[in-house]
Amino acid sequence: MPRAARIKSVSGNYHIVLRGNNKQRIFENTQDYDKFMWILSDKQKLYKFSLFAWCLMPNHVHLLIKEKTAPLSQIFRGFGSSFVY
Repeated sequence: MPRAARIKSVSGNYHIVLRGNNKQRIFENTQDYDKFMWILSDKQKLYKFSLFAWCLMPNHVHLLIKEKTAPLSQIFRGFGSSFVY
């Protein structure tokens, strides 16, 4: 069953939670955390969003961001495909 459409924020601020499938680990070692942060930094420069806070945990991630020029869907489409590959 698909999830409900995201409600568009007037301020552009979002609390994003990314989880592994079935609560599986998404980070196995410190290199995985480093890679995640490197890709996040790279996409931040490309899509021009503000990153206020983050919390990386073994099976999920919390991000507090503000979209600017690119919509949230575009930011995380680019981010997700880079991190998975």
